[in-house]
Amino acid sequence: MILNPTVLDLRRSLVMGILNVTPDSFYADSRTFCREQVVERVTAFVAEGAVIIDIGGYSSRPGAEDVGLEEEWRRVSMALDVVASIDRGVVISIDTFRAEIVRRAVAEYGAIIVNDISAGEADEDMLAVVAEHKLYYVAMHMRGVPSTMSQLTQYDGGVVRGVVEYFEQRIDEILAAGVAKERLILDPGFGFAKSVEQNWELLASLDALRELGYPILVGVSRKSMIYKPLGISAEESVAGSLALAWEALRGGSAILRVHDVAPTRQIVELANYYKQYRG
Repeated sequence: MILNPTVLDLRRSLVMGILNVTPDSFYADSRTFCREQVVERVTAFVAEGAVIIDIGGYSSRPGAEDVGLEEEWRRVSMALDVVASIDRGVVISIDTFRAEIVRRAVAEYGAIIVNDISAGEADEDMLAVVAEHKLYYVAMHMRGVPSTMSQLTQYDGGVVRGVVEYFEQRIDEILAAGVAKERLILDPGFGFAKSVEQNWELLASLDALRELGYPILVGVSRKSMIYKPLGISAEESVAGSLALAWEALRGGSAILRVHDVAPTRQIVELANYYKQYRG
């Protein structure tokens, strides 16, 4: 059993390291498909100071192939075994929209964070499972599914208004299902049914999301909103990722979901230091 803390301290921003146990995630260097690669990545994340490790066994990049439940669980459970063998105190998040994956993870490993790209809309059992086990729950904004989301970027009144209105409605439904208010975290879903320009507009308007009263998770690491304007690749976008991490922190992000833990942790520490002087 992984001994996760029962309460996350979000008064200071936290770093969440991305552990993709997939062969097809959008950033090739993040793919860790065999046990040896997972051991290497988890060991590095722990040494670099990741507070949370986010395990994903199902790629959500545009056009990604479907993965069956049993294959997703094989990938996720292998990574959970590795994390448990390396550091039983690290906080585990599972990037899944399937309630059964959550059930199995909790049964075998204890409390986790659920990071759900569908905000509970892809699996009608998800919210009940989260509520039953009193889990932290990250609800992300997305339209459609990964294979169709790139065509669903039209928002009446603009993307910020669209995301805020979605969460206003969805939060009520999530809480009504029994998810604890103090354990709900919102993710605006950068790159999910948003154009490059809309992603930047959303990043510049994090205050509008914070006004909803919930912690915000931001995941912009090495995404196209960085490398497309610069005319570079995801592999070349670490500097841009760090610049946007700083801006996300200025906008009030509580959790940064990143590929590059060590430099992002430095950004977080400096941002927390800077708060003393900002007034």
